[in-house]
Amino acid sequence: MITNIPIKIITIENDGCHILVVVKINGKNANLLIDTGASRTVFDNTKIKKFIPEDHKVFKDNEKLSTGIGTNKLESQVTVLKKLELGDVIVKNYNAIVLDMKHVIQSYSSLKLPVIDGILGGDLLAHYKAVINYKDKILKLSS
Repeated sequence: MITNIPIKIITIENDGCHILVVVKINGKNANLLIDTGASRTVFDNTKIKKFIPEDHKVFKDNEKLSTGIGTNKLESQVTVLKKLELGDVIVKNYNAIVLDMKHVIQSYSSLKLPVIDGILGGDLLAHYKAVINYKDKILKLSS
């Protein structure tokens, strides 16, 4: 099965761009940046709480430290997302990495860009053989 998901290309200070995609977490829309250089899909530790029902808000410390360009190793947590929808692709019981993304969120806010809830990274992009079509503004996933 192939699914095409609309993407939004966001111009950053007139000389670069980021790609935004809307997904659903437990039935609620979430804005994710597409980051082909990120090894994992991650979610902000404060934003993710609005997508998880009160009786399922379980966050366990992640034994592995997360790293990123320009950052030291970051402590992270893991939680299970019952349902993550990427267009027609449905991922059930996804073990999500949760970390403090306030520096990214603050940067977006200061540039008056859309609020983001997390980053769609290489784990899901590779698994679903992602193709980004900049011309047609589509993210194609194959399952």
